[in-house]
Amino acid sequence: MFKQRFATASVLALFFVSPLVFFSTPAFVSFIILVVLIAGWEWSGLSRIESVSGQLLFLLGLLIFILLASDYVGIYSQFNQLLSYQICFSAMVLWAVIFLWLQGYPSSAILWSSRPVMLVLGLALLTVTWVALASIISLENGRFLLLLAVAIIILADVGGYMAGKLFGRHKLAPTISPGKTWEGLLGGMVLQVLLVVILVLSFADINVLNLCLLVFPVAICSVIGDLFESMLKRHRGIKDSSNLLPGHGGFLDRLDGVMAALPMFFVILSKANPF
Repeated sequence: MFKQRFATASVLALFFVSPLVFFSTPAFVSFIILVVLIAGWEWSGLSRIESVSGQLLFLLGLLIFILLASDYVGIYSQFNQLLSYQICFSAMVLWAVIFLWLQGYPSSAILWSSRPVMLVLGLALLTVTWVALASIISLENGRFLLLLAVAIIILADVGGYMAGKLFGRHKLAPTISPGKTWEGLLGGMVLQVLLVVILVLSFADINVLNLCLLVFPVAICSVIGDLFESMLKRHRGIKDSSNLLPGHGGFLDRLDGVMAALPMFFVILSKANPF
């Protein structure tokens, strides 16, 4: 299983980094739309849409939402950072509500588990995920900043997995994801400390306080995103969002932390850029 996970992770890294390096910004964000649509197809399954026509209708709606959002903030024209900030900040308010749902599960399921609510959630969260990514890469040094955001999310996940396997004793959210532990969360934060140290040593004029205010909240937020999808899958009675990625499940299983973390990354970066 580990070899399979590693092989798939390597392919995914190449799948992301190669377009990031070689594509123009418009081409790259357009390429990411395809990834978001695949995740949208998986979300339709979580929402109990089983007919092909229903899934295609949801994907069409998601594509329309993305295109409207891109026009609103000027992703393909004159980028408006303030409008992107407002959208991402609104998403953070929604994630605060989701955090309350996590704490109240399974009782909270009555608030979010109906098909209409799930569909609206999917449209909103996936659209804002794309807006946040496109907004980050539209900034000065945007490609480096996007890589940093992804590194924070990956380190939180890898540190959580490794520390949880080695030292995990105390369950983080037993009703949602029995495999996640407080020790795993701490392991993810330890890797964030190493990341901060590397960045401080690499950039002489970096603002250390702003860097910490960026890295640690984003890492924690990625864990919340991970728990949220775990809650959805647990309520649906499935292990993975799909079987498209051997050893990893589906694209949504890889984007769960990204959905929560990228909007926060952009919001904090807009107010406290450490670089």
